[in-house]
Amino acid sequence: MSQEVALNLQQLDELWSRHHAQWRDSAQVTSHWDQAAATDAELLAYESSANGRFFEVLKELDITLLISREYEHLLLALTVDPETDQPRITFFNMPHPSGIAVDRDKGSVHVASTRNPNQIFEMKPVSQAIERLDSKMASSLDKKPLIPVKSVFLPGCLYMHDLAFIGGNLHANAVGHNAVARISKDGSYERAWWPKCIETDEAGMPVFGQNHIQLNSIAAGLDLESSFFSASSTAIENLRPGDPDYPVDGRGVVFSGKTREIYARGLTRPHSARLINGEVWVDNSGYGELGYCKDGKFQAAVKLPGWTRGLCAHKNVAFVGTSRVIPRFSQYAPGLDVNKSICGIHAVDLESGEILGSVTWRSGNQIFAIEWVDRAFTLGFPFSLDRREEEEKLLFYSYET
Repeated sequence: MSQEVALNLQQLDELWSRHHAQWRDSAQVTSHWDQAAATDAELLAYESSANGRFFEVLKELDITLLISREYEHLLLALTVDPETDQPRITFFNMPHPSGIAVDRDKGSVHVASTRNPNQIFEMKPVSQAIERLDSKMASSLDKKPLIPVKSVFLPGCLYMHDLAFIGGNLHANAVGHNAVARISKDGSYERAWWPKCIETDEAGMPVFGQNHIQLNSIAAGLDLESSFFSASSTAIENLRPGDPDYPVDGRGVVFSGKTREIYARGLTRPHSARLINGEVWVDNSGYGELGYCKDGKFQAAVKLPGWTRGLCAHKNVAFVGTSRVIPRFSQYAPGLDVNKSICGIHAVDLESGEILGSVTWRSGNQIFAIEWVDRAFTLGFPFSLDRREEEEKLLFYSYET
């Protein structure tokens, strides 16, 4: 065999060996992302407020929190492990995760992934293992980790933000269409609701061709008419909400699903509208506030140290996210000290406004959504900082949901 042929065979062997070694890590395969195998530990380094009871509150409520950190392409789960009675933090990598919706009837979690194209991941808890002769059951099964069972792709121009189940159907804010879209099981969509303010031409046809109002969250009722939706504007203008010169202060609103008109005014870049105890609560992001709508106006209930986004409530406790203010977007936060904004989750007593406890990430950036599930449903995601790769392989080799 000539030296040239031997060299080519050696090069081919090295090439094929490199291909053989790729896509072996379960974190890579499940997220379709090569870098998922090396999640930076600094992103998960947290602090719990010294005089707070954050994890104690989670234990008392018997829940697991699911959190999307969009710019870090990271889903987190926070809970207290019933075996060790210690905080348990797990994660799952996903491209730019935003809205989270829990289908409590069917036992699944849906997450919007807002890159181009958009995706919606469906996740379910692992329930048991398939009996195998060539492997043993993974010990992590008792944690019922959430794993992806399906992903559908949608056009990037939808620019999906919040997700919610309304009338048993999944809905998403199609921010790029100034509308709310109903998502079918086959991955198709239809525009299901929009405010009257986008019907601007002589024929009253709505403007779907570009994001004009930043229609970005859903306070889900039993149907669209009993739901509410937040937006940063009510006008079709040349200057749009994403423009650095767009005047944001006080222009945000909450729309009524029934009338398609303004329900409450006076907000600044609102996010995460939710129906809680019959009232519309919303994050007034540009001022770092959580509050509710009353008599057509926003009423602040608590001020928090950052850009408020992400909200869920269980019993009488609200969990509110705060994010850092990105310097190039500082004009969107006229009511915040940009240099003092922090990335964290805060447990708030809805009656008193007292902050019961907080957990913050010193290197964290942006929180988008927060949702709760029962601890009996899941203790979180399959990956943690002390990754046990052999156990992960067993889990994904023979799981059932």
